[in-house]
This record gives sequence, C-alpha cells and structure tokens, in this order.
Amino acid sequence: MHCMTRSEQDESARAALLPQADASSLVDAEELEAKVKEMYAAVAREEKAELHFEVGRPVAERLGYPPDLLDAIPEEALASFAGVGYHLDLVNLAPGDTVLDLGSGSGTDVFCAAVRVGKTGDVVGVDFTPEQLTKATRLRDRDGFGQVEFIESRIDDLPFADDTFDVVISNGVINLSVVKSRVFAEAARVLRPEGRLAVADIVSGKPLKERTRRNVELWAACIAGAIPRDNYTKTIEATGFAIDEIRRNDYEFVSDRALEACSTYDVQSVSVGATYSGSDRGELARGPAT
Repeated sequence: MHCMTRSEQDESARAALLPQADASSLVDAEELEAKVKEMYAAVAREEKAELHFEVGRPVAERLGYPPDLLDAIPEEALASFAGVGYHLDLVNLAPGDTVLDLGSGSGTDVFCAAVRVGKTGDVVGVDFTPEQLTKATRLRDRDGFGQVEFIESRIDDLPFADDTFDVVISNGVINLSVVKSRVFAEAARVLRPEGRLAVADIVSGKPLKERTRRNVELWAACIAGAIPRDNYTKTIEATGFAIDEIRRNDYEFVSDRALEACSTYDVQSVSVGATYSGSDRGELARGPAT
C-alpha cells in the first residue's frame, strides 16, 4: 500500500480547489481543440493510430447497444465509433422526436436515433472535426437518412434557437470541453420544457491534479478533462435539469498511460438521463461558478 508523501498530499489538496466545470484558466482552449481535431480525424479515417481508447462495433456491443439497432446503421460509421457508454434507452426516443447530438463524430448515435424517431422525426449532429462531418454526411446521403443533418459547430455555442429540440444526447464528448457548464446551459437553452437529456461521459472519483489537467494530450484522450462525478451531476442540475438516472458503464481505456490515470483518479464512464424543467434562461446563461 502506497502512503502519500507530504508533497503528494499537498498536491491532492490543491486539486480539490481547482475549478471543475469551467477549466479555461487551466487549459488553452485553442490548443486543445487542435489536438482533439487531430485525434478524431484519425478516428474518422480509421487509421491504426496509437489511441488511448478502443473504437468500433465490438465496443458498442459491449457497452449495451442492441445488435439489431447497430445492424440498421452504416457499418462505416460504426467503424469509427468512439463512444464511452450506451445512453439512448434513457430518453425513450419515439417516432417524430427532434434530437440533437453534441459531438456527433462519424454519426453512430445520430443514425441510431434516426432509426428510433423514424421518417417523421429529425436528428441533427454537431461536430467541429471536418473529417468526421464529411464522413457522416457521405454515409447519410449514401444510405438515405433524409431526416438527418450534420452541422459544423462547437458544442458550447450552438447555432439553434431556444426550444428547438425534444431530446439532446452526447457520448464521450462533454469531458473534452473546457467549459462544461456552458455546454449544459446550451443544451438546456435549445431544449423544449420537459425535454430530455442523455449523456454518456467520462468522470472521476476524485479531483485530478493540476499537472494532469493541464496535459492537452491526456485531455484530448478523454482523461484529463474528467471532473469528479459529484461536480458533474451538480453542473447538470445547476442548468435546470432534474437527474432521473445515473449508472456506471463497462468501459475501459487501453493504453498504459490512460490505465494508470484511471487507477489513480478512479476515472470511469457513466450514463446520465435527465429532464429539463424549463428554468429561467437568464440564470442558465450564467451557469454555475465552479
């Protein structure tokens, strides 16, 4: 059993005082965005890159995606699947629903949602990686998903009017944002009252140390952007949501470096379902302070 030195104890104490939901003082957002685009462009191209995480259909199946649903979407989208949990069951998608996917990648969750909402529904995916958008749009056109649209956008500054969607979903993406509080505020803004939210994401069991959180490579790998689970759920609730369900997912990173961080900080994947109460928009715009 390892006993922490005084220096390690001090560092852990400082970690608890760091900002969590808004880490813009810790990380250069432009540098991080460039790194994320580089990493996920390789995922879109299905390159055998040295990634910290697994991709593809076997991951989706292990996480709980129904095989018949995966059979109904483009195989090439699934080949670039880099999600961290199954979450679509938390929002009970129905024919005619309008759905927004934050960080849609090559489209796996968008296409899954499109199957559920049918031809009378609409599904929009937003992403900022050109290679992902190009691939997803090509697959949409090839396979005739007429109810699907892909738009280039940041997830913390959405190009949609208030009260546009019935459902917002996101998988393995919000942890990558430096301003998580703003992401959830934007999700609330574009949802109709009583709209549903379902996210699968990476959180931690305890605060990550500052030197880890400032590591852009680990942040882009869905590790250093993890904030404590309690902070994460409080950030969701502070933007007008009531959490209906939260569960831990059977998800594992693969690189030694990532596994070490997971062991040190209890980094884990969770799926969260919530309902938007329709709180005051002005309060949501300000978001939580931490």
